Amino acid sequence: MEIGLLSWAYPPEKSGLSRAAREIAQSLAAAGHSVRVLTLDRTERTWDDAVEVIGCAPRPGSRLDRMRGIPGLGHLGGPLAFQRAARAEHRLRPFDVIEATNWYAPGLAIALSGPAPLVTRASTPVATSSRPPASLRDRIDLAVARGAERLAARRSAGMISNTAAHGAKIATLYGVAPPGPAHAVIGLSLPPAIVARGRAAAYSATATPVELLFVGRAERRKGYDALFAALPMLAAEADAGTLPNFRLTMIGLAEREVDALPHAAAARLRLFHRVEEAALHDHLAAAHIVVAPSRYESFGLVYQEAMMFGRPILACAEDPSARLFVGETGSGLLASRCDGPAIAATLRRMIADPTLRGQLHRASRAAAGRFTRETLAQETLAAYRAAIGRPS
Repeated sequence: MEIGLLSWAYPPEKSGLSRAAREIAQSLAAAGHSVRVLTLDRTERTWDDAVEVIGCAPRPGSRLDRMRGIPGLGHLGGPLAFQRAARAEHRLRPFDVIEATNWYAPGLAIALSGPAPLVTRASTPVATSSRPPASLRDRIDLAVARGAERLAARRSAGMISNTAAHGAKIATLYGVAPPGPAHAVIGLSLPPAIVARGRAAAYSATATPVELLFVGRAERRKGYDALFAALPMLAAEADAGTLPNFRLTMIGLAEREVDALPHAAAARLRLFHRVEEAALHDHLAAAHIVVAPSRYESFGLVYQEAMMFGRPILACAEDPSARLFVGETGSGLLASRCDGPAIAATLRRMIADPTLRGQLHRASRAAAGRFTRETLAQETLAAYRAAIGRPS
């Protein structure tokens, strides 16, 4: 098949969306299909192994570039840029199918008028990932983005969600079919490098200080606000000697985003705004607990990465994916709520009890490796064929 994949960004950019796009593209290419990734984070054309990566960012100062700064209307600039690039590529080698994320609807124009059938793979919707609008412009932008996502999903030839619970949420939000023949449920995979590194990583439940690791942006959805509320409580106990010594490494945050923390809590932080993939693996291997208190994840790659390294996970019961991947497997503990006291109470248990950490480590290791590139490719191709009416 000739497959197009739309992505706002692509590695080495480190967002969850870009990493998911690479896994999808690489799995399909490894299965013998021609994959072209269209991305707006660059202008050049390169190769990532067998995957062709085509930069289609609008030229600075062009009409599409200027459009992206207009309230509401700006959300159409990206979809139009993607469609223009897809049409040019389609003339060179026609696409059988094009896939896009739902987030901010990059495939909207293609869903409405081609050049090929669109399959939408749902990640976290803008409705649950954006901050509450603080101005009229923000309200307009959010309303247009939500409408664009809904329209693109409803006009797609097929839908894919990461879990059944996520698919049910998407079906309700967008008014599309629930998980079933027209709405596939397909989990994401992990790169071979992290699989190999994770399987080889040792673990010590008794080492000190207890190393905590948080990976994510400073978004309320990621629960970083609840973690920051919990951190001063735990730091005070460690300073008083009633809790073992610990340190928190945070990847994805900038210095200005921790300015409000009290000095005693901030002193226990190490911050890295961006790290390369090998360095991320080093941090996972060094961690004793992966702290991932998200309120909502469409899948939760951080849970899968932590399990691949056999790391105990602190997650939040508000997130259905955490209940599925962390709670049901025993790979970690779930805070009852995503707030400071609940996060502090759960982390306190994990920091204080090395025997508990050892038990969680063994359960986390046993739960790893449920999703592979081979199954991702097989199930994705089946969803494509069902969407475009092509027999296997």
